[in-house]
Amino acid sequence: MKKKPIKLVQILGFMDSGGIESSVMNYFRNLNKEEFIIDFIVCDGSTLPQKREIEQAGSKIYIVPHYKHIFKYIREVRKILKKNKYDIVHAQMNSLSIFPLYCAYKENIKIRICHSHSTANSKKWKKNILKNILKPFSKVFATDYFACSEHAGKWLYGKKIVNNKKFYIVNNAVDMNRFLFNDKTRKNIRKKLGIDDCYVIGHIGRFMPQKNHEFLIDVLFEVKKEMSNVKLLLIGDGKLEEEIRKKVANLNLEDNVIFLGVTNNVSDYLQAMDLFAFPSLYEGLGMVAVEAQINELYVLASTEVPLEAKISNKIEFLTLNKDLWKQRIVSLKESRKKEFLKLSNYNLFDIKEQTGRLEKKYEEMIDYGCNKE
Repeated sequence: MKKKPIKLVQILGFMDSGGIESSVMNYFRNLNKEEFIIDFIVCDGSTLPQKREIEQAGSKIYIVPHYKHIFKYIREVRKILKKNKYDIVHAQMNSLSIFPLYCAYKENIKIRICHSHSTANSKKWKKNILKNILKPFSKVFATDYFACSEHAGKWLYGKKIVNNKKFYIVNNAVDMNRFLFNDKTRKNIRKKLGIDDCYVIGHIGRFMPQKNHEFLIDVLFEVKKEMSNVKLLLIGDGKLEEEIRKKVANLNLEDNVIFLGVTNNVSDYLQAMDLFAFPSLYEGLGMVAVEAQINELYVLASTEVPLEAKISNKIEFLTLNKDLWKQRIVSLKESRKKEFLKLSNYNLFDIKEQTGRLEKKYEEMIDYGCNKE
């Protein structure tokens, strides 16, 4: 007799073009659609660039009020959960997961996953008040605790849960072949952008405080004093983009910075870079740093990026000191050519292998839940 498909709903705050959405979609594309029925619940205001792909795969996207309107949010989420009778609710909202998981609890859904994707910057404590208030409660309605890294897990759940059998790391895996170095693509992209003879620093991330673009522009200003042909490629969008554009103009760096916006072929633009800069103020993992290493790029990352992002001998963690970053960037001018790449933990980030692990995990949770009853 054919096994009944598992009904799963992924709940995100917003569905735009960020790292969490990218990770969720990588798994969505590879999960067996005969064994899993996968829907999405997201907040009003999402740009939903993935909408067509999701619906073509036979899945549904439910749009609910913003969680700032908490009573409306809870009412609508509960209505959707009640109607569809999901086996698993997988909340991908960090500390805010308390709200959809409360809804799942009230609707008697047996498997309720809280997923931690990030941490917070301890120096920005005022901005983190809500996160820190909700952190202890994020565990209350969850039956299982997922995270993209042990670092992200400890931040949200604490050491006790991380050492519990209910804790599970879901690696932010990718299609490795897409990110392998390709010289032909490199030449084509560099020609297209008019940067054939330039030293190209790259960065991928939303224009938001966490990604620390302001620091990166300050570093570029210092690097330009020693290297006139330097270019900085910025991939992403966000609320601080206009502010960063003004800073670039004020420092007379317009000829040195290329704003690429959101693109669906990030892997192609990685090929064009000579160095990847990742000066984040905090990260749950930092998947773009992993992708850059797969592409054989040398990565300079802040010490706020977890060590779990290191999968090769081509990443270095630096304190956020402008002079230090300038010196390393200048000294690594030939890094694309000279450094020997040695990947480790390759399988941890291979999407096909990791999807198989996640499918088994979901199935084990269902079996355990049934036996418990």
